[in-house]
Amino acid sequence: MSATGRFDQLHGRNLKPCKTAKPMQQFFEALKIALASLQAHKLRSFLTLLGVIFGVITVVAVASVIEGFFRYTNQTLTDRLGSNTVVLDRIGQFGITSFEEFLERIRRNKEVTLDDLDYLREHSKLAQSFAAQAYSTAEVGAGNRKLTDLTVRGVTASMADIDIVQADRGRYLSRVDEDQRRYVTLIGAEVARQLFDTVEVVGREITIDGRPFEVIGVAQELGSSFGQSQDEFVIIPVSVFENMWGVRRGLSISIKAADGVSVNDLQDEIRLLMRARRHLSYSDKDTFSLLSAEAVNSMIQGMLGLIAAVALAITSISLVVGGIVVMNIMLVTVTERTREIGIRKSLGARRRDILMQFLIESTVLSGCGGLIGLAIATLVSWFLVKFTPVPSSIPAWAVVAAISVSIGVGLVFGIYPAWKASKLDPIVALRAE
Repeated sequence: MSATGRFDQLHGRNLKPCKTAKPMQQFFEALKIALASLQAHKLRSFLTLLGVIFGVITVVAVASVIEGFFRYTNQTLTDRLGSNTVVLDRIGQFGITSFEEFLERIRRNKEVTLDDLDYLREHSKLAQSFAAQAYSTAEVGAGNRKLTDLTVRGVTASMADIDIVQADRGRYLSRVDEDQRRYVTLIGAEVARQLFDTVEVVGREITIDGRPFEVIGVAQELGSSFGQSQDEFVIIPVSVFENMWGVRRGLSISIKAADGVSVNDLQDEIRLLMRARRHLSYSDKDTFSLLSAEAVNSMIQGMLGLIAAVALAITSISLVVGGIVVMNIMLVTVTERTREIGIRKSLGARRRDILMQFLIESTVLSGCGGLIGLAIATLVSWFLVKFTPVPSSIPAWAVVAAISVSIGVGLVFGIYPAWKASKLDPIVALRAE
């Protein structure tokens, strides 16, 4: 088929001078031609789209994983620390930037004790409740079954008012358990299943490092995190924990703000009280650490934000490569359709009409790639959530960015081919074979 016949087929109507058409009509005519051109060269169009498709898949997939981590850390920290809770401990798990700083805190900071808990409970005006806890690991068994290196938490009874862990069967630890140093325990659901094949175990006995404990409750299930169960723990009274291991294993105090009190105000009050208790001067550094979900989450998200910026910048290179492919194909298209351009110009088409036509074609080409890439990235995100422990959530901005960037790639990399087409001399173009 001749170039003129192909143009007539793509255009789908009798040729008319473009200058008589309205702007919107010109736009839709150019859009029809662009879609017809894609359909006429399916394989070439698909191969051209691959660069944009993979670029969008990579960018959206990276963005979804990072967004998943954002939401996961925010929810996890809020659940574990409490949205209105401040945690006082010796070292602090966040904000340490070097091993030297860690050693400095070890030398400078003092152990947090139960006496500190009593002092804060007596002097604080902004707190609603206080609780202390300490951690260790132990061998937990029942009959012939044993679990090694299981997390053991020693807590005060008041932790029931703060803790995310609550009893699903039985009860939480009580003040009587703590005061009388009773060997009782609240266990995680996964521990119950592994030791007894059931969660109906209230009243049964387990051993913790060889010592018998009565099970008084089974905790509500917390699920898993990155494939690791969060229900493998046992909780015992802190007084019993002190008998078994002492409290020099990282005692921490959780302080819950009263209604209407901000976490920042509570944190400032606790800092002033602890500095006064430890007789620190104005220039002395804190000999303790204070954590809040908001502060820790802000720091972690700042780190993830930096990682996200670098990752997205690197993955965006694939979009640039895809844009170069689009530009190359559009240059080939201009060469193939030289005679068609000459015919349009001879019928009255202006330079901007030709420019618009080829810009729309390159934009439609890359835009289709963006839509396909977004659809595949959505499937990848769903697969990660369904079959892997990796958190993934496609943010709204990533959807908008994927479509906008893919269209922008078509515009930017389509400018030169479109400009080259619009510059063709109609007499020379009509002579082209």
